[in-house]
Amino acid sequence: MYERPPPGLAVLDLIVTLGGIVYGAVLVSSVFFRNRFTEALRIDALIVPKPTDATRVLNPVIGLMLIGYNAYSLLR
Repeated sequence: MYERPPPGLAVLDLIVTLGGIVYGAVLVSSVFFRNRFTEALRIDALIVPKPTDATRVLNPVIGLMLIGYNAYSLLR
């Protein structure tokens, strides 16, 4: 069965989950907004050796997966 974590870990788990949702939203927004903040957080720049506009499509896909997983974790 699923056991409840200690109170201190529950707060940390909530913070990490909300951070994942925010980072997923930033990845999705990096397709629409191009500024220094979103360019620095693009995940395709970490995966692909020479990121271009063609690899920018990876960001909303991975961002939506992050949002979905963290929302599921938050509701569970």
